Amino acid sequence: MNSISLLLIFAFIGSVAGLIGGAVLLFNKEWAKALASVSVPLAAGILLALSLLDLLPEAVEEVGETAFSVILVVFVVLFLIERFFFYLHHHQETGEKHAGHSHVQGEEIVPLIIFGDTIHNFLDGVVIGASFLVNPSLALVVSLSTFLHETPHEIADFGILLAKGWSRKRAFWVNLFSSLATFPGALLAYFYAERTEKGVGILLALAAGFFLYVATTDFLPEATHAPRKYLGRQAIFLIIGILAIVGIRILFPEVGH
Repeated sequence: MNSISLLLIFAFIGSVAGLIGGAVLLFNKEWAKALASVSVPLAAGILLALSLLDLLPEAVEEVGETAFSVILVVFVVLFLIERFFFYLHHHQETGEKHAGHSHVQGEEIVPLIIFGDTIHNFLDGVVIGASFLVNPSLALVVSLSTFLHETPHEIADFGILLAKGWSRKRAFWVNLFSSLATFPGALLAYFYAERTEKGVGILLALAAGFFLYVATTDFLPEATHAPRKYLGRQAIFLIIGILAIVGIRILFPEVGH
């Protein structure tokens, strides 16, 4: 199997597979609630450890202290985009109540959700493509992490669109086309970095910044505001997520290098 085919498989795992998982779980509310109580802190732990223990050290090795400047820019840009244009991430309690931090009501929220998720999926692809250039094994870990944090997002997306009167079929197809943005993101990162000096390091820093932003502004706050009965379980799965990345680094040291 050639490199491009393998990269596309990883992009599929991180995008379309997450969409399908979200669509299936949406129609079993108990399963979806149980998944959220586990996958959100687990994803937070994985993304934090993956960013700080793998992606960031690799970026520093490639471009030095420039990596920290890139991460700072990523945080500021994503913050400004979310606050003034649209929302890259959201979970829901009920579709009619809210979409993450959004205060936009009515039908006008729908294009914001779709556009925001398309950009989010594109950035997921960039992260997968950048990590693939370091090591395909690292890209596999990244794609699985992406799958883990995309599935709760897709559940939220479907719930909001259905609450706005969309049919299940229409909601599925729109989210499917949005998820396909992962593929050009992965391919663009792959070909850009190969042809640009220090391109890999810049993209790895961007990936680290993106994952850190999602983990610290989305998943950790979500876990913090969970019902008290889930707090112990969430703490355990947060630690499991971190230990999973540490374990992979110990058992398979070639993943990060």
